[in-house]
Amino acid sequence: MTKKKDAQANQKEAAKKSTGIIFTIGKRRKAVANATIKPGSGKISVNGQPLENMKNDILRMRIQEPFIVMESEDWKTYDFVAIAKGGGATGQSDAVRQAFARGLSEIFGAVLKKKLMDYDRNLLVYDPRRTEPHKPPRSSQGPRRYKQRSKR
Repeated sequence: MTKKKDAQANQKEAAKKSTGIIFTIGKRRKAVANATIKPGSGKISVNGQPLENMKNDILRMRIQEPFIVMESEDWKTYDFVAIAKGGGATGQSDAVRQAFARGLSEIFGAVLKKKLMDYDRNLLVYDPRRTEPHKPPRSSQGPRRYKQRSKR
């Protein structure tokens, strides 16, 4: 009985969201992606280019993961536009992926959010880990102590 109520609430939420534009942000290390989701015909573009034109297949598949996990074609009633800045290609693609997943969970509600969290937590939650700064006397070698040497 509660599942029916949850489904009805999600449908009402989706109906409310279908008229508006949704802005989301995704981050990965130094990369930040700003996504705009608005009613449309299912077009996905990243940095002004359609997703189909992206050359790296692995990065393209990573960006498509939230749509694949969703398992339905409901997202095709929206257009997804993302602008990514900073970081490298992988960081930007992960930031775009997170921004799209956050937007989808905002549109389609708690059921999709749980499904995305079960699949990969980084689709919705920012990862704060960073590399440790290098210490002054050994700035080129790294942040930690010297490697152990044998005397004999």
